[in-house]
Amino acid sequence: MAGRNRIPREAFNDRRGFPPERSFFRGPPLPQPPPHPALLEEELEMQHAEIRKLLTDNHRLVEDRMAIQQELGAAKEEIHRLNLVIGEIRAEQELHSRGLIEKGLKLEADLRATEPLKKEAMQLRSEVQKLNNVNQDLTGQVQTLKKDITRLQADNQQIPILRAEVDGLHQELMRARTAIDYEKKANIELMEQRQAMEKNMVSMAREVEKLRAELSSVDARPWAAGMTHLSFVYLVKVSFSNLSSMTVVIKCA
Repeated sequence: MAGRNRIPREAFNDRRGFPPERSFFRGPPLPQPPPHPALLEEELEMQHAEIRKLLTDNHRLVEDRMAIQQELGAAKEEIHRLNLVIGEIRAEQELHSRGLIEKGLKLEADLRATEPLKKEAMQLRSEVQKLNNVNQDLTGQVQTLKKDITRLQADNQQIPILRAEVDGLHQELMRARTAIDYEKKANIELMEQRQAMEKNMVSMAREVEKLRAELSSVDARPWAAGMTHLSFVYLVKVSFSNLSSMTVVIKCA
C-alpha cells in the first residue's frame, strides 16, 4: 500500500525534476521498458510488510473487541443487578413515603376537623424530616461499611502469608534453641575435660616436684644398678614436656 501511486525513478532523471521530453511523431507509442526487478521486489516487500502489519492490527483489534464485549457483558449484568437493587430500594422508599404521605393527608383531614391536632401534625412532619435525614445517614453508613468490608477482605488475604512467616520464624527459633543446647552440652564436656586435665597437671606437678627432690637427694649418693644419671635426667625432661603439652591443650580449650 505504501508503494501505490509511485512514479518510477527513471521518470525524473532530469535535474529540474520534470519528466523528459518526448519526441512527437505519428504512429503507435513506443513500448515502455519493464520495471527493474529490484523495484518490483522492493514494492512487493513493502506490500507484504503492510499486509503483515494490517493482519497484526486486525488480530489485536479482534482481541480488543472480544475483551470489550466481555467487559460490556459483565457491565450490563452489573447494571441489571444494580437496577434491580435500586428498584427494590425505590419500591421500599415509595411504599414508606406513600404510607407517610397517606398518614399526613389523614392528619391534615383530621386537622381540618379538629384544631387541637395541628400540633401533632407539625410534630409528625418534623419526625418525617428526621427519618429522611436518618435514612440518608444510614445510606452513608452502608457505603462506609461496604468499603470497610472490602478493606477487611484484602487484609484477610494477607493472613496466610503472615502465618507462613510466623511458621518460618518458629522453625528458626527451634533450630536456634537446638544449636544453643548443643553448645551448652559441648561447653559442659569441655569444662569437664579441662577440670580433668587440671587435675592431671596438679598430679604431674607433684610428680615433678617429687622427682626434683629425689634428684637433689640422689646427687649426694651413688646411682643404683642399671640407672645412670643421664637416664634419670631424661625421665625428668619427659615429665616436664608432658606437663607443658597439657598446659597448651587446656589453654586452647
